[in-house]
Order: sequence, then structure tokens, then C-alpha cells
Amino acid sequence: MLIAIPAENDPAEGRVAATPETVKKLVGLGAEVRIQTGAGLKSGIPDQEYVAAGAVIVPSTAAAVQDADIILRVRRPSAADIAGAKQGAAVIAIMDPYGHIDALQSLASAGVCAFAMELMPRITRAQTMDVLSSQANIAGYRAVIDAAAEYGRVIPMMMTAAGMIKPAAIFIMGVGVAGLQAIATARKLAAIVTATDVRPATKEQVVSLGAKFIAVEDEEFKQAETAAGYAKEMSAEYKAKQAALTASHIASQDIVITTALIPGRPAPVLVTAAMVESMRPGSVIVDLAVERGGNCELSKPGETVVSKNGVKIVGPVNIAGRLPATASALYAKNLLAFIETLIDPKTKSLAIKWDDELVKATLLTKDGGLAHPSFQGGG
Repeated sequence: MLIAIPAENDPAEGRVAATPETVKKLVGLGAEVRIQTGAGLKSGIPDQEYVAAGAVIVPSTAAAVQDADIILRVRRPSAADIAGAKQGAAVIAIMDPYGHIDALQSLASAGVCAFAMELMPRITRAQTMDVLSSQANIAGYRAVIDAAAEYGRVIPMMMTAAGMIKPAAIFIMGVGVAGLQAIATARKLAAIVTATDVRPATKEQVVSLGAKFIAVEDEEFKQAETAAGYAKEMSAEYKAKQAALTASHIASQDIVITTALIPGRPAPVLVTAAMVESMRPGSVIVDLAVERGGNCELSKPGETVVSKNGVKIVGPVNIAGRLPATASALYAKNLLAFIETLIDPKTKSLAIKWDDELVKATLLTKDGGLAHPSFQGGG
């Protein structure tokens, strides 16, 4: 069984799909592991560390994937990136499938079985495979650090001989994994932290981290979470009430970090241009949903926009990838946990159980066609 880890070909991507720790475990599962030279350099992993863990270093992507049974990547590959892999090979990555049906069809035509790690179901046995959570933790942390760097003042309260400096007020919008980590990081920086989310279960989590919960807590709010733990789309009436509450609160905030996403849909707009105009000059907004359309009306992917009234609106792309060493360590472990379910421990070969709920949830392509029901209709 051959497992290939090519280098990522996006120059902005610093992560890698394997670490020496996970390579050693893959070799222990009976695999030959091929890694393209330099694949781990941006994550601080030189080739010799992979060699010491049991991997073979090869000079190119083509050499890595040739006859591979499993190909591990961070980002979705093109068909050219996996040319030479076995028919039926498992290609596992963060596939970003929504809105990219042509790319999925290209993978299907290549004859591989493509798996999207971000579609992993949120069930107990898949917790160690939850790439959204592992990368969102890093994104939430980094968002606060970025905001602090852009903010022209200190975050904590300071008592000095020249007088007292008030602590910064930080508002976290969306209390998923990224939001919770942002709250925890902001609290460690001694900010005054408030947070909001449409899911009632998050209130206790917010309070437990020492922040104050802000939301319209009506009957619709009490039913605003899916069985899978995601936020439901709220009614126009609720959105209006929540927007009014948010608008009055944002006006007094120094830093706002938005993290709200709905799987398979554009990010909801939470911060309007009028709300931005109500903030003080020098305030900062970090929009973690900017790659999905943005939670802030004025944010732009990969840019820091300064509003007419002097508010900085940061639109970071691939924010987890900006801490590649840590992000890679977690992502590689997510992949390892999933791979262990795909390998027969007796024959030490790829043995995908097609009726496994993890496989059914993440499988995008098989036998030359689209396998996932969400994309079979061209969605």
C-alpha cells in the first residue's frame, strides 16, 4: 500500500498533510510513504525528518502519486495533480466542494475516490477527524492576534503613573469552535469580551469562558440549532430584531470578530455598512467568513479595508494556514484517524467500507461519477 503526500502547489498554502509523527504511524500500518521534496518546509519540517520517520523523498508530484493507493493533500487537487495514481485511489483533502462542481467532475473523470474532510459528520467516533474544528481553533486564535496587531491601542487595562488605560471591548459574533477560541484568547489578553450566536446552547459556553452573552432570546432563538449542532437559517423577523440589538452593541466595541458560517450557503451578513459607520475611528473588524462572502458588508478577501470613518476591516484568507506548523500537526492527525478506518489491519491494504457512515458522508466521487447526493444534481 502506497501513501503519497505531494507538496501543495498554491504558493499561499503553508500547510502539509503529514508530519513525521503521522508518517511513523502510517508506516506502522504497513504503508510505504512517499513525500515530495520540500513538502513540509513551510511548516518547519525538513525532508530529513520525514526520512527519519520512515518516508521516501521523491523529486516531484508525479513521482509521489505514481501508482499511489492513497493521496493526502491539504487543498483539493486538479486532475493533473493526481495523474498517475491508481484507478480507485483514495484522494483525501479539504475539498471545498460547494460551488466547484466542475472541479469535482474532473476528479471523477480521473477515476479516483475523492473524500472531503470538511464533510466529516460531527459524531463521537469522528471527533478526532474533525478538520473544521482543528483548523477553526487556530483561526479563532489568530483572528484575535491579528485584531490586536491592527488595533492602535493596548488590549488590557493598565495602571500607569500617567493614568489608567481602559481595556478594549471585543465582540465575537458566532460561537462555534473559532468563536470560542477567539473568546478564550481575548480573555487571556484581558479584554472585556461579549459574544453572540443564534444557538441557545452556546450561551452557557460563552459565560463559562468569562464573557457576556448578547442575543434576542425569544422562542425562535430556543429552536435555532440543527440536530448536527449547526445554526439554522433564522426568519427575517428574528434577523431584524437581532440586527437592532447588534447595531446598538457594536457602536461601543473596539474590536469585532465575525465567524458565522452556514454549511453550503453564503455567509450571513451580520455587520452592515451602517454598523461600521457607528464604530469609533481606529476600531477593528476581523471577518473570518470573508472567503464565503463575508459577515461584514464591507470586507474583501485578502484585504484590509479602511472605512470612511477610520474603521479597519480585515478579510483574512486561509487564516489557519498562517500558522502552518500548528495547523499541519492537527490536520495530519485528523487525516491519520480517518485513514485508520480505511485500512484492513490484517492485509495492511486499502479496504474502504462503502457503507460506513464516515465514508458515505465524505465521499464525493467514485467509479467515474459524483457519489455524494448533495452534488449529483450539479449543486
